[in-house]
Amino acid sequence: MNITQALSAPNSSTRLRAALAAGTDPDPEHLVSLMERCSAETDFFVRDMLTWALTRHPENNTLPLLAAALSDPSPQARSQALHTLSKISHPGTWEMVSTQLLHDAIPSVRTAAWRLAVVVVPDAQRRELAAELVMELGRGDEETQRSLSRALAALEEETIPLLMAVAAHTQATRSFMDDPEGSISAYLHDARRVAALGQWAQT
Repeated sequence: MNITQALSAPNSSTRLRAALAAGTDPDPEHLVSLMERCSAETDFFVRDMLTWALTRHPENNTLPLLAAALSDPSPQARSQALHTLSKISHPGTWEMVSTQLLHDAIPSVRTAAWRLAVVVVPDAQRRELAAELVMELGRGDEETQRSLSRALAALEEETIPLLMAVAAHTQATRSFMDDPEGSISAYLHDARRVAALGQWAQT
């Protein structure tokens, strides 16, 4: 049984050994098989080994294949490609992180996109990325929100002003709901002042 055949074997241990072999002695002939397996593999440890095997190949061979996988209809193919790209951490990868991926309907895809984005984002685009991530606040389950918090924390300086603005708007909206006859401008002013005082107290 060759590596290509072993990557699709029924036994996960066989697939794991095949992925290990493919990374230990990288051969460009195995790249397509490795990529195809990424979209179908059900075992976490095998998926991780597939990623490792892909990172062992020259970037000029793997990056085009991984970029193509980002538009694959299979959510697993997209998330696994994003995960692998985060391990490679090539500076040019930033251009592959689309807003569509950052807001993908599938949680595993968008969280993988967040992890990649904070690793490869250029300094000039950090605020832009933070603004995109803040739009995800409140969306998804606890694990997804935890991933978002980690990503936002990685962009701390760019994130804090945006979070303060969201918090102020939230508080102003609550005040407006309690008293619709009041001034939304006044509510916003008060909420921003409270948020600023809270930020000052933490410094």
